[in-house]
Amino acid sequence: MQAGPKALSERTTEEVEAAALATKLADEMLAADAFIFSVPLYNYAVSQHAKAWIDLLVTEPRFTVKVPSPISKRPAYLISARGGAYGPGMPKEGWDHVTPWLRRIFEDNWGLDLQLIDVELTLADVNPAMASLRDLAAFNLKQAHAAAKQAGEQLAARFTKSLAAEPGQA
Repeated sequence: MQAGPKALSERTTEEVEAAALATKLADEMLAADAFIFSVPLYNYAVSQHAKAWIDLLVTEPRFTVKVPSPISKRPAYLISARGGAYGPGMPKEGWDHVTPWLRRIFEDNWGLDLQLIDVELTLADVNPAMASLRDLAAFNLKQAHAAAKQAGEQLAARFTKSLAAEPGQA
């Protein structure tokens, strides 16, 4: 069994293409000043799309857990959409396996300055069994919109202040 990545000459075409895609994703992350991740809860877990993206990105040498994060301390927002209710006191409390896992990646591995914006009960308007929760769902959505607006304003202020502090910037 080989320890570590294969030599470039030993890689298949698919492995070379996957490594190139991982490098492209890493370059995109490095070029960003801030991040907005919108990730739904699908069947109590992270969506395959988000999982595949993260799985590929962490294969890139600059984003492995073996090196200090090159994007540490950058602002990030995790918007989590859930069809039901998984918060404190709810019957499905503790069934959200997305947020804790993403926090491990975004905060612990990559060192991002992460803020959470949760949107719950998104299925209340289309699921007759959840009809009694529609007012709560509307309230929850309104709160999430307010939190997103506040986060956007804070981010704009942060970057405006940062730009003003740079020499030669107007």
